[in-house]
Amino acid sequence: MRTIIITGANGNLGSVTVRHFLENGYRVIAVDNKDAHLQFAAGNPNFQFQSVNLLDENAAADFVATSISKWGSIEGVLLLVGGFAMGNMETTKGSDIEQMFRLNFETAYFLARPLLQHFKSKGYGRFVFIGARPALLPEAGKDMVAYALSKSLLFKLADFINAEAKGQNISASVVVPSTIDTSINREAMPDADFDAWVKPSQLAEVLEFICSDKGSPIREGVYKVYNNA
Repeated sequence: MRTIIITGANGNLGSVTVRHFLENGYRVIAVDNKDAHLQFAAGNPNFQFQSVNLLDENAAADFVATSISKWGSIEGVLLLVGGFAMGNMETTKGSDIEQMFRLNFETAYFLARPLLQHFKSKGYGRFVFIGARPALLPEAGKDMVAYALSKSLLFKLADFINAEAKGQNISASVVVPSTIDTSINREAMPDADFDAWVKPSQLAEVLEFICSDKGSPIREGVYKVYNNA
């Protein structure tokens, strides 16, 4: 049984992903500040919830060490936690960039760093980062500068991991969704074509594919999950 860490597990995408991985035979360590949307997993012997401050590098490292000690091995991590902010260069201050950097990059880096050493010791591991289309397309990113800049670093981090782990069965992938079909996004954009958006369940299937045997030969993957949005 593969053990997968899922951060941002209590969110719209996270909770659907936790359910999907449990249903497909994985052990899931769910990480978030609360577990209000994860009650469906209560009592499941393959589910563990951990409240971890991922903005604290020492707390993140301690969590990884404790998880390895308890389960013996971690096979993958889905780094779903993050934040969003609008703002072009005229309105985006340095403090705005710092906030997005901490939420979108540091929360991923502080887990990826100790996990890379563990994966290298085992010769196996899967990192999955959540990128963003505005980080790839300047026209889309110019009105959300801090967000796009912070997300762009995840692509480089994946590149560095893949370069360091080259030749081993370790890979870092970036999944890039378009608009995700959530209640929050529907409320914010009530006139949009919801059918063109990406369902959380569809993203969960992509995430599980990457961590499954079917995704084993893939290296340096960037998955643009846009649907028709």
